[in-house]
Amino acid sequence: MNGLLEDGVGLMVLGMGFVFLFLVVLIFATGYMSRLLNYLFPEVPVAVASKPASKNLPSSGVDAQMTAVITAAVHQHRNSKKS
Repeated sequence: MNGLLEDGVGLMVLGMGFVFLFLVVLIFATGYMSRLLNYLFPEVPVAVASKPASKNLPSSGVDAQMTAVITAAVHQHRNSKKS
């Protein structure tokens, strides 16, 4: 019985050792492949095209007339709820 337990522990250590070794090799392989791909295919910076600001729109994006229309609509809605 004692020999069987020793064989089981030996196989467990051997199996865990192989798994550990495989994971270490995998870490180094993926790091190497990452550096290789970055070397062969470098990322090109994306140029962002900025839209020229329109002269008709103010910088806030909402003009005064639209603000007045929205305010009047809210005021009318609130007055209609009171009745």
